[in-house]
Amino acid sequence: MFHKEGYKIIMLSMLIFVGLLLATDEFVTNTWLSKAIMIVLLLLFILILQFFRNPKRYTAQDLDHIIAPVDGKVVVIEEVVENEYFQDKRRQVSIFMSPLNVHVTRYPISGKVKFSKYHPGKYLVAWHPKASEENERTTIVVENNSVGKILYRQIAGALARRIVNYAQEGEEVTQGSDAGFIKFGSRVDIFLPLDMQINVSLNDKAKGGETVIAQKMS
Repeated sequence: MFHKEGYKIIMLSMLIFVGLLLATDEFVTNTWLSKAIMIVLLLLFILILQFFRNPKRYTAQDLDHIIAPVDGKVVVIEEVVENEYFQDKRRQVSIFMSPLNVHVTRYPISGKVKFSKYHPGKYLVAWHPKASEENERTTIVVENNSVGKILYRQIAGALARRIVNYAQEGEEVTQGSDAGFIKFGSRVDIFLPLDMQINVSLNDKAKGGETVIAQKMS
């Protein structure tokens, strides 16, 4: 199953792939070179297909839980000052996505979208300390009555050139449902209240829509 954001790229890639295969078969007379070119083309096409895959995820919805919005590795867990929306101290958890990860973004909680804003910017590598403030990014805040307001930020990386954000201010959203897509490697930062219990550690692998990264303290 592929994400809808990939349909056009997949179709275009397929046409180019078939065209190059036919050209290779027609014009490359060396058998080994021809086979090598075809294998490389096939591998490139498979990489494009796997990048836009959209596997089924089963979210155990819980108003007290914050789930990972994306697949990837936990690279930051720290207390920071969030300057765009809250303008106070928050607990930041950042998940880095390689080009091999699933790049669907999912809502970390159910609730109402209170804020959704796109920022044009640079394309620093996603793990750069200033990427969260200087790269192309979107900031989304979702609120419910249990955990309050949770902010997540989609951040473009050195390869990412398009962030897709479906969150619209005022709409009600469901935890684990499709919130957007980031093309070709990037990062998502989640900003949590300081009294949240963090359930992940640095270098843990998160699974979007399923891994509980934090929860309300009982």
